[in-house]
Amino acid sequence: MKKSKLLLLGLIAAIIGSYFIFDLGQYLTLEYAQYQLADIQNFKNENFALTAFLYFSIYVLVTALSIPGALIMTLVGGGIFGVLWGTFLISFASSIGATFSFLASRWLLRDWVQRKFSGYLGPINRGVEKDGNFYLFSIRIVPIIPFFIVNLLMGLTPIRTRDYYLVSQVGMLLYTTAYVNAGSELSQIDSIAGLVSLPVILSIALLAIVPFIAKYLINNIKQKKLLKNFIRPKSFDKNVVVIGAGSAGLVASLIVARAKAEVLLVEKHKMGGDCLNTGCVPSKSLIRSGRIMSYIKRGKEFGIESSSGEVNFPEVMKRVQGVIAAIEPHDSVERFTSLGVEVEIGEAKIKSPYCVAVNGKEITTRSIIIATGARPLVPLIPGLENINYLTSDTIWSLTELPKRLLVVGGGAIGCELSQAFNNLGSNVTQVDLASRILPREDEEVSALVMDRFKAEGIAVLTDHRLNKFEIVDGENYMEAHHKGDIVRIPFDAVLLAIGRKPNVEGFGLESLNMLIEPQGTIQVNEYLQTVYPNIFACGDVAGPYQFTHMASFQAWFASLNAMLGGLWRSRANYNVVPWATFIDPEVARVGLSEQEAIDKKTPYEITRYDLDDHDRSLSDGEAHGFIKILTVPGKDKILGVTIVGYHSAELIGEFVFAMTHGMGLKKISAVTHIYPTLLEANKFAANAWRSARLPEKYFPLLEKFFRWRRG
Repeated sequence: MKKSKLLLLGLIAAIIGSYFIFDLGQYLTLEYAQYQLADIQNFKNENFALTAFLYFSIYVLVTALSIPGALIMTLVGGGIFGVLWGTFLISFASSIGATFSFLASRWLLRDWVQRKFSGYLGPINRGVEKDGNFYLFSIRIVPIIPFFIVNLLMGLTPIRTRDYYLVSQVGMLLYTTAYVNAGSELSQIDSIAGLVSLPVILSIALLAIVPFIAKYLINNIKQKKLLKNFIRPKSFDKNVVVIGAGSAGLVASLIVARAKAEVLLVEKHKMGGDCLNTGCVPSKSLIRSGRIMSYIKRGKEFGIESSSGEVNFPEVMKRVQGVIAAIEPHDSVERFTSLGVEVEIGEAKIKSPYCVAVNGKEITTRSIIIATGARPLVPLIPGLENINYLTSDTIWSLTELPKRLLVVGGGAIGCELSQAFNNLGSNVTQVDLASRILPREDEEVSALVMDRFKAEGIAVLTDHRLNKFEIVDGENYMEAHHKGDIVRIPFDAVLLAIGRKPNVEGFGLESLNMLIEPQGTIQVNEYLQTVYPNIFACGDVAGPYQFTHMASFQAWFASLNAMLGGLWRSRANYNVVPWATFIDPEVARVGLSEQEAIDKKTPYEITRYDLDDHDRSLSDGEAHGFIKILTVPGKDKILGVTIVGYHSAELIGEFVFAMTHGMGLKKISAVTHIYPTLLEANKFAANAWRSARLPEKYFPLLEKFFRWRRG
């Protein structure tokens, strides 16, 4: 700790210690105040300014140091100065003293507390940043929580000092006035208990709900202002209209239908959305074909001497379409209609918060759920318009394997398709602006994957900023800057995989002045409500995670809240969010990565289990990768898990389950896993945590005990 902090702590301790050592509390009692009241009033009449200054200074000191006696000081102020001057002096002195206490807490403790408990304080910090002034005012207006505790705790939060002072100044005014008024009759007060009657206390306490009523009214006024230009129907055709039949829309509409509410699902293109038609299903099908080819190339590792294969790319793509066709009935119009969902294929247009138009019809509805998903982001790069570029939406139309494939983007999509096409026989060059691929993962994960890619023949170019695309003598070129040098890469086909852009245009949001986040998603609250209370958004269009499983997760909350229409609301939380990148080796994660823990200053311990010595992994020829677990220091509570290896996306599920239900590594360690399985690695990782914490200092005693037992 810095010397300045130690000095302040010492000073505070000395002053508080003096208070108790010299029994200064005797001067802050009702009896002493009444006994000295006449003398003090006489001194005040002769030296008003000096008396006011001394009283003000002492009050600030008492409040700043949280010394017992502020209540008596308030009564004395009323008795000496009367209601008007007493309220004026005490109001400012108490607020200034409280702010000093707040600042001392912030300077001495905030960094340490935020660093040590950052994993728990994240939601609190966000709540304070959003509504901190409101909640502080609610606490200040009636001292349900002692003021000195409020000062200390609020100093640990992100609330601004100026806001803290101003809210305290206003919030404490009513309570201060009540006690100053009581103190004006100090000579007639028999006890502290007799200061304020029960009706007065109750009337003040009732004021505590005023801020909540005010917030409710303000929200109502905002909503009515938004809705005043729209006519609310007396009755509705539907309970909910869902726009978009991707993962989020399908799940939302099905939940509404299962609840026996009337729901209309509108899709302008294909049922199943991106996941079925251009995302998860086709990409994993292509990856599987590429993986089979990689095994053929590795045949000698498994004792197969004459293994060889030739890629028939049209047949590979035919298989991809066949898998889509096999899954398609699960998301079809016919199936959802049979389950009670009314489906319209056409373009939806939100006419008002109560009306959606589609196919020439206007449907009135109590609630709307927007689940319009996202599309590949196409950057503005000179010359791109002259190139027949591919995206994750259009690459499935390929009928010929590109001899030289350029992949722009080092995220999950770029990595998955780079490796898949490389396995199928393309010469792949992967380029990215960042310093490493898979930047959301820890550096060691990125390094492992990059080394694997390079070993397989993929040219991975990081720190490359794209300048332009051009065609020279019929040849496609990409030009980029790399550490001051110009790099030119020829290619036959280019895949853009640098991210996805939420679909927020073309269906009426513009006319509603819907609030859009800087990253392009629709602004929603924790209930997935937009600025309009009866319009909800979920999935990629709402963020913050663009995963199919998170779209389904959000759809549950959006559909429940949309159906119940404000009668009851359920809050979505993102405490346990898993994801995986389906490359070889697979990368799966849930919770914090080590880098995120460092960035958030979250204390952690690491347990690591390397898979190069795992029996089943050795048997399968996949003995590479690791399991890395972050836990709370000294405890088995899981903060995050990263798994790199064969079928990591399956292995991570046990940790996701444990984190969701508040289970620690001891629970996983106690589970019997089948031998030999990949899943057994989770138990070994949990055992590694326990082994590292064995009480070795007692081992010599145990050795002696068992020697004694042997006689």
